[in-house]
Amino acid sequence: MKSRRTARKSSPGAGQKVTLGMVATACGVSPSTVSRILNGTAVVSPEKRAAVDRAIAELGFIPNPIARGLAGGRTLSIGVITQVIDSPFYGVALRGIEEELIKVGYSPLFVSGHWNAAEEARCIDVLRSRHVDGIIVLTGRLSDEALASLARSLPVVVTGRRLEAPGLYSLDFNNFEGARLATRHLIEQGHRRIAHIAGPTLHPDAVDRLAGYRAALKDAGLRYEPGLLLQGAYHEASGLQAVEQLLTSGKPFTGIFAANDQMAFGAALALHRHGLRVPDDVSLVGFDDLQGAAHSIPPLSTIHHPAYEMGLLAAGALMELLAGRKPSAELPEPRLIARGSTGPLGPG
Repeated sequence: MKSRRTARKSSPGAGQKVTLGMVATACGVSPSTVSRILNGTAVVSPEKRAAVDRAIAELGFIPNPIARGLAGGRTLSIGVITQVIDSPFYGVALRGIEEELIKVGYSPLFVSGHWNAAEEARCIDVLRSRHVDGIIVLTGRLSDEALASLARSLPVVVTGRRLEAPGLYSLDFNNFEGARLATRHLIEQGHRRIAHIAGPTLHPDAVDRLAGYRAALKDAGLRYEPGLLLQGAYHEASGLQAVEQLLTSGKPFTGIFAANDQMAFGAALALHRHGLRVPDDVSLVGFDDLQGAAHSIPPLSTIHHPAYEMGLLAAGALMELLAGRKPSAELPEPRLIARGSTGPLGPG
C-alpha cells in the first residue's frame, strides 16, 4: 500500500516529463538501481524488479535508449550507409537490416552516400557524432583503406566487396558467376549475338558482371563484340537509352543481358516502342530479381540477388563483431530465375 501511495504522490502533472528519479521514488529504490534494471545488469529480487516494472507502467515512463546505452557503454544504435534510400534493391536490404536489429533491441540510423566517397565520409562523421555502436556500409565508394581505418575504432560490416581487416567483416556476392549464368542462359536458348548493358565502371559489381558476360561468350566459343557493349547507369532511363543507341547503330542482336533489373525494365520499354516483342524478337535477362521482375510483362528472367537476406546477414554479422566473435555469414551463390522474357531463338 505504501508504494501505491508513493506512486500516486509522485505521479506527474499534465505535460510533465516522467524521469527515472520519479520511477525510483515510486518503487522505493535508488535511481542507479532502476538504471541497472533497465540495462539488464542489476542482480535484484523478482519482487524488486516487479515493483520497478509496475512503477514504469503506472507513471508511463519511457526509457531513453541513448541514456540507457551510455550507462552500459552503448547507444543500442547502428549506423547504416546506403547509397540511394529509395533504391528498389537497397530498400529491401534496409528492411532486412532493420528487422534483424529490432529483434535484438537495436535501432538503425539510415543515411545516403549517393555513390560519392566524400558524401559517405560525411555520413560517417554524422553517425559517429551520434555515438553509434557500429556501422554497416552497403557497397559504396569509400576506399578499402578508409574502411579498414574506421574499423580500428568501430565495428564495420561492408557489403559488395572482399576485404579483410581487424574489426571489419565483408559480405560479397558472386557477381561474376551470376553474369555468366545469365549470359549462358541466352546462349543455351540459341542466341549468339548478345548485347550487354553494363553498370557504371566505378562499381565493382558492374565490373564483375561484365567479366562474367565475356567469360560466358568465351566458354561458348563466341567472339566478344565491343559494339554490343552498352554503358548504363543502373537506372531505368539508362537502359532505355542504351537500347535506343543499339537500335540506331544497326548492329544485329537477338538477346540482351542487362546488368540490373532496372536497366532491363528500361530496355523492355525501348524494344516495345520500336515494335519489337519480348521474347519473340529479342530475349531479355536482368540481374537482382527485384520484386517487380515477376510482375513485368512478360515476367523478367533474372539472376536472384538476395537483398533481404544480405541485410539480415549484415546486421547479424555486426552483432557478432560487437559480441567479440568472428562472423561466418556468407551470401548464397547466384541462381537463374527463368521467366517469360527469354525464349529459344526463332527461325531466321
